[in-house]
Amino acid sequence: MANLEVRNLNKKYNGKIVLNDLNFDVKSGEFLSILGPSGCGKTTLLKILIGIEECTSGSIIKDGQYITKLDASKRGMGIVFQNYALFPNMTVLDNVSYALKLKSKNKKKVKEQAIEMLTMVNMEEHLNKYPHQLSGGQKQRVAIARTLALKPDIILFDEPMSALDADNRLILRKELKKIQSRLKTTMIYITHDQEEAFSLSDRVMVMNSGTIEQIDTPNVIFNKPKNEYVKNFVAKHLIEKVTSIEKCTGIDL
Repeated sequence: MANLEVRNLNKKYNGKIVLNDLNFDVKSGEFLSILGPSGCGKTTLLKILIGIEECTSGSIIKDGQYITKLDASKRGMGIVFQNYALFPNMTVLDNVSYALKLKSKNKKKVKEQAIEMLTMVNMEEHLNKYPHQLSGGQKQRVAIARTLALKPDIILFDEPMSALDADNRLILRKELKKIQSRLKTTMIYITHDQEEAFSLSDRVMVMNSGTIEQIDTPNVIFNKPKNEYVKNFVAKHLIEKVTSIEKCTGIDL
């Protein structure tokens, strides 16, 4: 299982600092959420980790190997995008099978692997449907199954639930956590949603303006925020959310 180290990572666009000297580790089998507002650099960081964008300076080390300059296809990572990125002219089964076919000529084995992953995300009844026949939540399940089928060491998620309604987000959160617990795959999850980060993660990395403000367990971040930014962006927001629910329902949370 993957162990990722990021050392002194920097990114500049036209002289503007987007990522400023980032240092952090991701443990094998860990679920790490990278939490921050829009424009804080979290998506840029994701693109650099997966290898579709280059850093200005710094190092990325996976299982002791420097992968900073390695091609994306050789990093042993998978990614799930916000917009699903499914092939509209392919069925659910074909979407998941597509990348597997590039690795194996055994059609029976490819089909079995694809169905196994679709069963894991509760989409086995929709094998022959096309993306336009699916709901947003179903499309995202297919996208997750497609990534899981390739068995990457690390899976990166780019705000995969931001386009879904509240009910689908809650259901998919639970399913994703079950999948991660079962497969023990290292997962790095980008989000601006505090509740999402806290409900899914072993640890949370709070970002602000291209820097890391705090990285720790949800419990420590909530009870011992490192500074005022973390306190206001995380702890205060969650307290206000709970308070508003209590006022609306009369239930003491």
